[in-house]
Amino acid sequence: MTVAKTLEIRTSPHIVSGYGVDSIMFNVVLALLPAAAFAAYAFGLTALLTLAVAVASCAAAERWVSRRQGRSTLGDWSIVITGLLFGLTLPPSLPLWMVALGGVIATLLGKAIFGGLGQNPFNPALVGRAFLQAAFPASMTTWAPAFAEGRFGSLASSSLAFPFAKPAYDAVSAATPLARWKFDGVLTPAGDLAFGLTGGSAGETSAVLILLGGAYLIARNMMSWRIPAGLLLAVVIVSGAAHAWDPSRYAPPQFMLFSGGLMLGAVFMATDMVASPLTPLGCWLYGALIGVLIAVIRIWGAMPEGVMYAILLGNAVSPQIDRLIQPRVYGTLPKEARS
Repeated sequence: MTVAKTLEIRTSPHIVSGYGVDSIMFNVVLALLPAAAFAAYAFGLTALLTLAVAVASCAAAERWVSRRQGRSTLGDWSIVITGLLFGLTLPPSLPLWMVALGGVIATLLGKAIFGGLGQNPFNPALVGRAFLQAAFPASMTTWAPAFAEGRFGSLASSSLAFPFAKPAYDAVSAATPLARWKFDGVLTPAGDLAFGLTGGSAGETSAVLILLGGAYLIARNMMSWRIPAGLLLAVVIVSGAAHAWDPSRYAPPQFMLFSGGLMLGAVFMATDMVASPLTPLGCWLYGALIGVLIAVIRIWGAMPEGVMYAILLGNAVSPQIDRLIQPRVYGTLPKEARS
């Protein structure tokens, strides 16, 4: 008996194998878990609850949007990434009602209002943090001490503050390493910064763990290595040139690399697949632009940190980079030759 065989010919792209959205997002969550676990270890139950509320508030807002639109997007893990990244950008002892409010803003204004997954021009987690930074600047710049005694047996009183009431803090740490350098000229050892032995936001923990998470995603071809490479290289060049000009006034590059939220932003936020360029050259330019902006804001700006603003500005420029850096279609003439 002869079996008829059918040859199907379809248009490109011809995808033989690859990762789906849910697989990529799940692996990003896995890459973030070590940094999140270290944050919980450094700040105790307070940081763990902050991360949990951040994820839950984002998921609840996503669920509400999905029900109104008659579809479900909770199974692709993208909202878990938004919640984790948002929680890692926050002070661990931030009042939980502020965390929940920021999570809703991140989901609705940073993602849903633009059409949901794949449509957002800005990193949703940073949209939520930017809102909280503008609305509650005092709470967003009040830091709990890391590795405090009893951190696994009790919550910070500020976490349970009543909405719109002034939170009472049990203990307040000194300024972050960036603020100490910016305003007091005191440098924190790079080793302490790299291994997360200082205070700050929950994500200002172990830069080593963040880099390992990024290396895992790059090894699985789930992240563009050009964006963090361009960003970190630009920070090194600008801060290195400033330090060489006046070492007593400007911090060395290693301090700039490991302090603040630079590593978290470079590895997990600037690389947002939706808000970053598509072409290899565009990724280099995009990363370098963000790196230069971070260094400029930190060195010459009024604020000690500039990662959030630099990435959001980079997100805004990303479509223009894609428009200007477009490869010529194979077999066609350059634009000058056609005119």
